[in-house]
Amino acid sequence: MKIIREEIIPSAGSSFKVLLTPGLNDTFLWHLHPEYEIVYVEGTSGTRHVGDHTSVYEGSDLVFIGPNIPHLNFDYGVRTECEQVIIQMKENFLGKDFLNLPEFAPIKTLFERSHHGLSFSGQTKKAIGAQLKQLPDLDHFDQLILLLQILRILAASEEVITLNTLPAGNKSLQKEQHRMDSIYKYVELHYDQNPDVNVIAEHVNLTTPAFCRFFRKNAKMTFTDFVNVYRINQAKNLLLQNKTVSETCFAVGFESLSYFNKLFKKIVNENPSDFRKKYLS
Repeated sequence: MKIIREEIIPSAGSSFKVLLTPGLNDTFLWHLHPEYEIVYVEGTSGTRHVGDHTSVYEGSDLVFIGPNIPHLNFDYGVRTECEQVIIQMKENFLGKDFLNLPEFAPIKTLFERSHHGLSFSGQTKKAIGAQLKQLPDLDHFDQLILLLQILRILAASEEVITLNTLPAGNKSLQKEQHRMDSIYKYVELHYDQNPDVNVIAEHVNLTTPAFCRFFRKNAKMTFTDFVNVYRINQAKNLLLQNKTVSETCFAVGFESLSYFNKLFKKIVNENPSDFRKKYLS
């Protein structure tokens, strides 16, 4: 899968770029860029694929991604209403020496940690999400002041996990990233057709046992669990398009309605009919 290098031009009259809900959910945009990026997305659920890390977020997501880390657009495949605010900035967007000022020491550390990819949760995600949604309506000066406040809060937050053990732009990870790209694309194309672990293992030049070890190490779950989570994620999107539970079950590749109901409840903590009724109402 080809990684697209995105060219980013700051907003007119500003030192950084603010994007509001780009609407790329039908586009599989596996890309990178030299800018740092803060992404806040609100929706039902989606896929978080940053570097060699792949997981599913629920409800909303807040990430800080360092430069040249391949990542998937966070609204990919989301079929319900989805709101996003994206901030893209160069390391020297306030001048080449601003991160060396003593007042910015915590923010400098935050920028360094972002080379691994960071995901924020809890009150940090809630508070920063609300602030990011204010940005598009502010003038450029107030946008800058608020962005600095946001960076300060992120730098001090303990509600954060590191997505990649090694910096995701590290050359030693390129082979692993290409393998994960191929695996993800295979699941995307075959999730409703009983994806075969032996087929994808051969496709990425690994024996099946080696593939299973590789995938569990990188995705932090088994291949079967990942396929099931991906299917349930797609099922949620179909249910919110007013599909019946039965239609949804078979559309995402399950052959047993009872097993689909059981797995859906295990992953989502409610059964499909209740989920559909709650959100459609």
